[in-house]
Amino acid sequence: MLRGSTVGLRARHEDDIPVLRAELYDDVVTASRAGSGPWRPVPPGAKDPRLAVDGTEEGHVPFSVVELEGGTLVGTATLWGIDDHNRSAHLGLSLLPASRGRGYGSDAVAVLCHYGFVVRGLRRLQLETLSDNLAMLRAAERNGFVREGVLRSSAWVLGEFLDEVLLGLLAQEWGPDART
Repeated sequence: MLRGSTVGLRARHEDDIPVLRAELYDDVVTASRAGSGPWRPVPPGAKDPRLAVDGTEEGHVPFSVVELEGGTLVGTATLWGIDDHNRSAHLGLSLLPASRGRGYGSDAVAVLCHYGFVVRGLRRLQLETLSDNLAMLRAAERNGFVREGVLRSSAWVLGEFLDEVLLGLLAQEWGPDART
């Protein structure tokens, strides 16, 4: 497990999947805002491609986010689109509704940065988030991410086009001095 100050990132366990699915992906609004495509129901008993982990996809590393004190599942975090040639990747994070507003997001982003820069030896991390996702914007900026641009009307979400903000962080910018 990778440890932050309040949360840890660990491998996804089979018993995490029903919780993540019910709390994050069966909710049409939450799933539509988090995904890059239209919400689609997954039949009961079917493998959910957003959550299933077989360990073979090199460019995608999914984690379950857990509280360090007690081990309670609080969300999911991912390093995806890993490009070993250019030494870059994207990161994603989604916290269960009851776990939001407790600082877990900032800590999880910090741990993802540690994984990307220290464990994987990447040079650049980036994320894209809806412009009204203030919690993710704050979590990223607290960890040193810089707003690099706005992708205007780039996300079709529940009947409207929304802007996305692109944020980036370079390895040499990351560290305790970059966080506020």
